[in-house]
Amino acid sequence: MSLDSQRLEMTARKLRRQIIRMIAGAGSGHCGGSLSAIDLLTYLYFCELRVRPDQPQWLERDRFLLSKGHCAPALYAVLAERGFFPEEKLWTLRDINSSLQGHPDMNKTPGLDMTTGSLGQGFSCAVGMALAAKIDHMDYTVYVMLGDSELQTGLVWEAAMLARHHGLDNLIAIIDNNKLQSDGVTETIVDIEPIADKWRGFGWEARRIDGHDFHQIHVAFAESKSPNQQPKVIIADTVKGKGVSFMEGVVAWHSGAPNAEQTQAALKELAADL
Repeated sequence: MSLDSQRLEMTARKLRRQIIRMIAGAGSGHCGGSLSAIDLLTYLYFCELRVRPDQPQWLERDRFLLSKGHCAPALYAVLAERGFFPEEKLWTLRDINSSLQGHPDMNKTPGLDMTTGSLGQGFSCAVGMALAAKIDHMDYTVYVMLGDSELQTGLVWEAAMLARHHGLDNLIAIIDNNKLQSDGVTETIVDIEPIADKWRGFGWEARRIDGHDFHQIHVAFAESKSPNQQPKVIIADTVKGKGVSFMEGVVAWHSGAPNAEQTQAALKELAADL
């Protein structure tokens, strides 16, 4: 499949604007991790996943789980752009009766395969879905995105062992490795490096890429399709707050909404060259 990097970059730029508008309107949310993940999610939904927006529960669809569920604004922006629900829904983020809550709810939002939020549980559910596909002789692939600090939880590594034990080569994990978490720099809180070596030690096939380079993303997913009885992990080095200069690499933007002045500055920056 040919790669239209320019189209993907333009789509991701638009979705970054949507994320800022959503969180600013809601008055709360997680800008930093949503912005670091959006290039990966853009590639997934516009190049990789086998889905049908008009049939969200299509049995043969690929599954995607956002295990780092607090970054739901990024996923909602992609789902709306892909046609799972109208864009107007985005502006109801976190409203009391909205289908778009602060963490993904599969019972409320079209296109969601699992309710997530408590770190580590989404990944465990993804392992279960991949195992179910093997048992049922289905050929769908399960994709799951984790945050880097999520790897500090023991639940992740228990599930990783189980995935290798059952030879779940239909499972692809993506690590949004933006190196910051709510309390500070991941390395100084609980160092998770060397990440690739850890996953390989658990029997996974591991690749490390620039998570904002669409060519590298494309190659990594293409190479992660081998039926070799090994689950796959793509460690994507990213920048927290990517695309908004005053948010990039700043711990304080893990959560919290921009004020009116910051919102306008971010939207202006993201509109440049459109």
